[in-house]
Amino acid sequence: MSPSDPPGSLPEGPVTDPALDPARTHGPTTALAEPVERVRSLWVTGVVLVNVGINAAFFGPIQVLLGQQAIHFDEGQKEAILALVTGCGAAVSMVANPLFGAFSDRTTSRLGRRVPWVLFGAILGTAALVALAGAPNVAVMTILWCLVQAGCNGAYAAITAAIPDRVPVPQRGAVGGLAAMGQTVGILAGAVIASVVSGNFALGYIVCAAALLAGVVLYLFKNDDVPLVREARPPFKLWTFVKGFWISPVKYPDFAWAWLTRFLVNVGNHMVTLYLLFFLKDAVHLEEAQGIKPEFGVLILTGLYAVMVIITSVVGGAISDRMGKRKPLVIVSSVVISIAALILAFEPTWTGAIAGAVVLGVGFGAYLAVDFALITQVLPAALDRGRDLGVINVANSLPQVIAPAIASVFVVFWGGYVSLYLAAAVVGLLGAVFVVKIKGVA
Repeated sequence: MSPSDPPGSLPEGPVTDPALDPARTHGPTTALAEPVERVRSLWVTGVVLVNVGINAAFFGPIQVLLGQQAIHFDEGQKEAILALVTGCGAAVSMVANPLFGAFSDRTTSRLGRRVPWVLFGAILGTAALVALAGAPNVAVMTILWCLVQAGCNGAYAAITAAIPDRVPVPQRGAVGGLAAMGQTVGILAGAVIASVVSGNFALGYIVCAAALLAGVVLYLFKNDDVPLVREARPPFKLWTFVKGFWISPVKYPDFAWAWLTRFLVNVGNHMVTLYLLFFLKDAVHLEEAQGIKPEFGVLILTGLYAVMVIITSVVGGAISDRMGKRKPLVIVSSVVISIAALILAFEPTWTGAIAGAVVLGVGFGAYLAVDFALITQVLPAALDRGRDLGVINVANSLPQVIAPAIASVFVVFWGGYVSLYLAAAVVGLLGAVFVVKIKGVA
């Protein structure tokens, strides 16, 4: 392999190292294999639980706890504080996800490539959440949330890469759907935690930390992670390592289009969900109209959303596997997500919020499962799955930076929640349109 070769490439000419032999990378026991054996239910359960823990740690704070803490520091500036904290955390996640993914790609631990980083990320995220409970000011709150994002994204990068490492393509829709189910259960668990603690955000952070740590236990002991032999890992060269994070859209156009469509759909989704607590409080006037506290309203809507996501992610992933097609379901689900935004724009009532949550759950559940399966089929190289999926996950994180800035401008200056949700619908529809550009996957 020459110094100019990218980290995931195979050498030209005869292969003398069996660890790099393409014929052997299709066997069931090598780290760089294209998997052919269906994974066990226990392994899938471990992956699901990791996703539950990570998403409880993410979304309990994002949905309610960070907002409550922002109100605690300065109610008059709650929107600006929430935008600052979530925006900085998302910026960290954009770096942490591909970076930790790349680190896991190169890991030659006896435990495998992914396990050490799931463990490290869970420990870092847990410690930061516990410390966040006692943050004395907005600055410390922001720093600690950034550490939570770093830890959780490290674990998420590793567990996401474990799926194409271990799951054959005909099973990826189903396993992707179950992983999406775990993400949704985690979101619901975070909302339940935030509601149960009744405004005690400090206690909420501690419970979220416990959920994160508990979620990784089964996977750590039942992971089937195959170690990477040292001979299969290219020598580390800093500039080559850094350049590897640029995936050329000219050389890999399907990867580029997959990234763009996920980015757009997530921008629209975050624009819909970011200010849900404030939407129920300030636009729906939920407590005055229905006698329901906005925090409890978030819990109800999240529960409805979660039920629909669980159903459609599992069913949608399985249907996609059976059809052998990904793009039609991705397009339809993106359109459904946009319809949910339109419902909230034109019906800012409790009934409208319920309908919007149900429709959003239907669309986003199928999208999460099927789009993930599609993405795993356009990854450039087996050696760099963690890094490349981390780059894809920037399309999940970058919207968390952009959406708060966009949303706050719409809410404060450009027509409030009606214009916000109309814009979210348009952005989501663009995501659906660009899916047709992907040529290598049906």
